Amino acid sequence: MNKITRRKFIATASLATGFALAVQPISAQVITTDRQGLVAGAVKIPVQDGELPAYRALPATGDNFPVVLVIQEIFGVHEHIQDICRRFAKLGYLAIAPELFVRQGDVTKLSSIDEIRPIVAKVPDAQVFSDLDATVNWAKKSGKGNIDRLAITGFCWGGRITWLYAGHNPNVKAGVAWYGRLVGDKTEVTPQHPVDIASTLKVPVLGLYGGKDTGIPLNTVEQMREGLKSSSSKSEIIVYPDAPHAFFADYRPSYRETEAKDGWERLQAWFKQHGA
Repeated sequence: MNKITRRKFIATASLATGFALAVQPISAQVITTDRQGLVAGAVKIPVQDGELPAYRALPATGDNFPVVLVIQEIFGVHEHIQDICRRFAKLGYLAIAPELFVRQGDVTKLSSIDEIRPIVAKVPDAQVFSDLDATVNWAKKSGKGNIDRLAITGFCWGGRITWLYAGHNPNVKAGVAWYGRLVGDKTEVTPQHPVDIASTLKVPVLGLYGGKDTGIPLNTVEQMREGLKSSSSKSEIIVYPDAPHAFFADYRPSYRETEAKDGWERLQAWFKQHGA
């Protein structure tokens, strides 16, 4: 995708049909959610400069479903993220995961994290917010989603975006951020980080973090907690003392079943508590 014009891009990337190459081999604990009773698969989200590939899952019958945006890790919308969408659909949600790196490249086909990082680093936050706004609009126009009950959750890279999109869109009812980075350098691509918006956040976000996450120091988690104290959002942060980074990723060795299941239960309760 080297010849992208400002006016139009062609989404040549398609959604992954398996797991991202960079995170092979797959853990024996991988969770697989079937499609029974669901409508699940790829869709295209109209955006200003083209169409965005996305994966969506929802119950096969009914309408007016609460909507949850599922935000990818750096590995793209591969099988794990698609499975999470199906888990939400089994709970009665319209869940949708847009491929947010599509203009920069298809990361699911890359075999090294070192190849992926430079691509992800080029993705502007403003582009992500615009794409998520378009995704919400798609959910509304689908006739199946109730965006008055809008939620967001994301993992790693998507955890950071969850905090920031909750700051961008006050119509979000609730967010759950899984081990998303909280601090960082301010650049043209990433002008703000979660700690910068903590005190002004209005949307309730639940942060789920690992005490043994080598990439997210606990002092930054405490910094975020301190900032949230002066916000009106009633956000909370839970730290699992023995959990590493990516403890929810059941397809990776970092998976911790006890903490992952507890976090999933907390997510469901958090969404219900705040009307999502």
